[in-house]
Amino acid sequence: MQTTDDKLHSVAITQVMVNFAQRNGIDRQTCLLGTGIAEDALSDGEGLVTRTQEMRLIENLVLALPEVGASGFDLGLQYNLATFGVWGFALRTCRTLRDAASLGLRYLPLSTAYCHITICDEEDAFGVVFDPDPIPAHLRQFLLERDMATAMNLIREITFQGVEFKAVEFTGDTDVAADTVASLCGVAPRFHASANRILVNRAGVSQAFPGFDAALTGMLEQQCRQRMETVENIGMAGRVRRKLLGDLGLGASLNDMASSLALSSRSLRRRLEQEGTSYRDLVDDERKQLGLQLLSSTSMKIEEVAAHLGYTDAGGFVRAFRRWQGCSPSEYRSEGAAGTES
Repeated sequence: MQTTDDKLHSVAITQVMVNFAQRNGIDRQTCLLGTGIAEDALSDGEGLVTRTQEMRLIENLVLALPEVGASGFDLGLQYNLATFGVWGFALRTCRTLRDAASLGLRYLPLSTAYCHITICDEEDAFGVVFDPDPIPAHLRQFLLERDMATAMNLIREITFQGVEFKAVEFTGDTDVAADTVASLCGVAPRFHASANRILVNRAGVSQAFPGFDAALTGMLEQQCRQRMETVENIGMAGRVRRKLLGDLGLGASLNDMASSLALSSRSLRRRLEQEGTSYRDLVDDERKQLGLQLLSSTSMKIEEVAAHLGYTDAGGFVRAFRRWQGCSPSEYRSEGAAGTES
């Protein structure tokens, strides 16, 4: 199975944290204690650190920061598009904010995000939702605040501060200063909300930016794909998932997938078994996750969702969905709608 040790981040992200620490009276040695990151490595613009190394640095930072009162939100405000290299440049050259959000999520490992991030598309608002559950509990609030503050900065940069923020919401209490959020976004944060999310006015998210260059955006996205191969050692399961969500689609057979990866079906099956999974499990998991998302956030008909997930008929999707959730797709969607209204 894959571990977080296999994930790599740009050392530029680490440098931002170290600089932030130093401005708050924390020396480099304290930040790097036990990380295995050499001080001279911080000046290597092309350098990479493992996610485990980065997590240890964050732990060091959190332990030291209570003495000086800085927060994850303050740290997040230090990041900008330039911090993230080609990923940041690609976001800036997208046609619309909606396109930038989609591209950003496709190549999210190139960012600093630790939260699970999804798009929220409502009748009058568009935004992103941050789920901090994948983060270790003792770092969860700090990194949630960092991820949300970083996103605010990036949204403002991408839109040249021309976007109208509708809401900044947290599920619990935070130490985030309301006046800081208001000065950045023009809205006061709301606490004890149903989700951690940032919403902007939906009217502007599909408006084309001046100077959009499709050729440049395509070139930068290609560079993002190449960078992903470098920074994310995703293993065979990861390569299969990428193909399922990309050029092959969720209807691809085991033989189709093996051929696309220049392997025999037997070799593909064996290598997935070595990683503790199977082709069927991977397809099932991706269908489930995408199916839940489509039912929750779109008005697509059940037949359309089934086709999008690679099923030859709606019946196969309905049977699989009952196995996943214990109810039909229609019941799941109705329950979700009822919960929204209450």
